[in-house]
Amino acid sequence: MEEVEVIHAWSAPRSLSTSLMYSFSQRNDVEVLDEPLYAHFLRVSGFDRPYRDQILSNMESDGNKVVNDIIYRPGNNKYRFCKHISKQRVLGLPEDLIKKGKHFIFIRNPLDILLGLLELVQIYNELCDIGKPPPVIDAEELQKDPEATLRGLCNDLEIPFQPSMLSWEAGKGPCKSWLILCHVVNPFQPFPFYLYDLLERSLPLYNMLRRHVKKKSSLLSSPLPLPDLPVPANEKLLAWVGDELVTRDSSKVSVFDSVVQGGDSVWEGLRVYKRKIFKLEEHLDRISDSAKALAFENVPTRDEIKEAIFKTLITNGMFDNAHIRLSLTRGKKVTSGMSPSLNLYGCTLIVLAEWKPPVYDNERGIVLVTATTRRNSPNVEGNNAKADDAIMLDQDGFVSETNATNIFIVKKGRVLTPHADYCLPGITRSTVMDLLVKEQFILEERRISLSEVHTADEVWTTGTMGELSPVVKVDGRTIGNGKVGPITRKLQAVYKNLTEESGVPIQNYLET
Repeated sequence: MEEVEVIHAWSAPRSLSTSLMYSFSQRNDVEVLDEPLYAHFLRVSGFDRPYRDQILSNMESDGNKVVNDIIYRPGNNKYRFCKHISKQRVLGLPEDLIKKGKHFIFIRNPLDILLGLLELVQIYNELCDIGKPPPVIDAEELQKDPEATLRGLCNDLEIPFQPSMLSWEAGKGPCKSWLILCHVVNPFQPFPFYLYDLLERSLPLYNMLRRHVKKKSSLLSSPLPLPDLPVPANEKLLAWVGDELVTRDSSKVSVFDSVVQGGDSVWEGLRVYKRKIFKLEEHLDRISDSAKALAFENVPTRDEIKEAIFKTLITNGMFDNAHIRLSLTRGKKVTSGMSPSLNLYGCTLIVLAEWKPPVYDNERGIVLVTATTRRNSPNVEGNNAKADDAIMLDQDGFVSETNATNIFIVKKGRVLTPHADYCLPGITRSTVMDLLVKEQFILEERRISLSEVHTADEVWTTGTMGELSPVVKVDGRTIGNGKVGPITRKLQAVYKNLTEESGVPIQNYLET
């Protein structure tokens, strides 16, 4: 008899855990225990279950003895697989149950079974707290690709996979292999809607655990790998959606929301510098005007929007070098359709704050191309050309703006920018125009031809997300000497000073 490595499988009832236990029982190095905590659970809880008296007389019901003398006893096999139902982990069990051995969580969509998810989340969190985050596998993945899922689980448990795990001797159940089970279980069936309230409580718990499943599949799943975030710190953030703060993966709007139904939304971009929000009042003025122009109803008040912004920033601890995407949709509809008369819930407010340095290279400069399209995301052309952004032309063929910014050019000491007839009257644009006047540069608003851009001495773009970005090449033509020009450098410096000196302080923040 030697010390055995114990593998704990935690699941809810009717989650295919018995089939998984059969799978492990086919290995030549595993002993399995089927719900060893059941008798202890019945004794402590007092619950009335079928065969209760028989179970209590045939199984050990002392939790300490179950853990120490049965689960962790020496044995003849290298591994011992313990199938556990999560709710059977009740008070009075030794800490070694969780601290020792290897653990994994086995989940199943609550649309298929509505039991035991809260206990599984508690077990998952407890294991994470002691530095043993368990693998999580989903019954759906096990059914769709048994071999890959079992191989992945064995790898996570650091045990070798054995092909014998894919089939077993026929028992009382109808299935004797994962191949048969995959075709027996049909997930497409009507949901019993008298359980809808319970489903609403269960789905967030399931989704929380499912996020930790390594291999996930669905009808519309993509084979794309999980992308790296531009700023890894944004992996864990809280966003304001509607009237509450939610985690990154939970920050979603209803499929009935107007932004989903028809792109019916207005938005602003704001920046945070040194515990202040730059040009906050101007951005709130503009989003209010935009909502009014589109006849939004039941719009949050200015103070309510400010409170949501401040609370989002404070909770995330974002007081500098952060960007806010402030969105306001027409709100949720009572049924799908385009008519605003269906919007009876009020507007949806979204405050997305991220750690985000300027998105362009403001030291060495950026590259632009001219888009052939006049609207509808011309930056697709910029991306295809490996450029940073794309210049859009107005209906007469003159320069208007880029997909994301306003544009300025310098020619013989004079600064030119297009009229706002065909471009967004940007707040950063207006700020830079004021700075140009203050610094006594000659500024002119007029039509600008594309050839004037190509032959300019300097070019820069302005926008909240990128700030003031020098342009060193347009459509393959080098601008000036290909380096950041003196007027651009001067404007960058005075703009930086302005952002550090002005702005609305983040309110209700208590320093500790």
